[in-house]
Amino acid sequence: MGEAYIIDAVRTPRGRGKMGKGALTGLHPQELLAQALNRLADRTGIDRELVDDVVAGCVSQVNDQGANVARNAVLAAGWPTSVGAVSLNRFCGSGLQAVNFGAMGVMSGAQDLVVAGGVESMSHNGLGADGGGTDGGNVRLRERFFQVPQGISADLIATLFDFSREEIDAFALESQRKAAVAVQEGRFAGALFPVMDPETGQVLLEADEYPRPSTTLEGLAALEPAFAAFGAKPIGPNGESLDDIALAAYPQAKEIRHVHTAGSASGIVDGAAAVMLASADFVKAHGIKPRARIRSLATLGTEPVIMLTAPAPTSAKALKKAGMEVGDVDLWEINEAFGVVPLQTIRELGIDPARVNVNGGAIALGHPLGATGAMLLGTALDELERRGLATALITLCIGGGQGVATVIERV
Repeated sequence: MGEAYIIDAVRTPRGRGKMGKGALTGLHPQELLAQALNRLADRTGIDRELVDDVVAGCVSQVNDQGANVARNAVLAAGWPTSVGAVSLNRFCGSGLQAVNFGAMGVMSGAQDLVVAGGVESMSHNGLGADGGGTDGGNVRLRERFFQVPQGISADLIATLFDFSREEIDAFALESQRKAAVAVQEGRFAGALFPVMDPETGQVLLEADEYPRPSTTLEGLAALEPAFAAFGAKPIGPNGESLDDIALAAYPQAKEIRHVHTAGSASGIVDGAAAVMLASADFVKAHGIKPRARIRSLATLGTEPVIMLTAPAPTSAKALKKAGMEVGDVDLWEINEAFGVVPLQTIRELGIDPARVNVNGGAIALGHPLGATGAMLLGTALDELERRGLATALITLCIGGGQGVATVIERV
């Protein structure tokens, strides 16, 4: 297999994902991704005509995010019509999966230059906007696996692995603190670019809009559990609640302790990101100095009711492919879909917590579903360079019981 080099990575700021409440809500998602594509091309100086393909993650591919949002973003960006594009959905892992697919194309020798990333305008198309629910309404599948909403799964994990409300809240507070430091010190400036109004040229947003640096432990403790009432809702064929359904799969839990709140779950935001990947031959032919290389990548499925425990085994799989151990990874980006996800991954793999999400995560910054994985890769790369370190592992939990992971190494 050949090498896949990371030439550069960019991202938009994350805007609040409520229509009329966030700075990016008036912008079409195609335009949001188009600006990331053009920013990446301008920064690298690469001729857009040379791009073999654009691969973009997007979870809710409906309405203005339907009709292959990646291809329409390429056209909206004014790129040559010869540049094709594809949109993909691996739920929360879509942005990183796009990067991995791009890397696969380059590593295989089938492609020389790929741009990958993702977009999600959650103010336009919120959670569940595609109408498929957790299982597409397949009653026969539901008889085998009744996939409860992710918030119920997160609280089930906290119950089974004995993570307390206090531990979850403390982790959420630390995410806010680290993000505040990162913003204050300009740590996101490397990848971040201002989003413009395409009509007026005025700046719509130039910094992440979601963080709440004034968050306190007392404020977090006062929040009501987000999924307790939801978990008690009768929904099964015989009037079972969502909690009952989850407990039928994991009776050892006995009851589900609902510990996650709006303050310890990922934020709903708008955003886009793009990463440029190139082959060794392309890098040499064009005299490019890459920033890093993809050292390994992996996906993995796990049990779909508990759903969110896959980052640990997926990361282990990626490390094995790279010939690495947990301690060899300098920095970890474990997506904070819910506070328990990185906490369980840290415990399962024996990771040094000081190496994890050092600039905060989705609890503080927000989680634009289709774009997050590509954003995390760029964040990890910038921080490796800032600290003079070598390797990072990026991983995300995924709906339906899946994980995705990528190991990168500076060159």
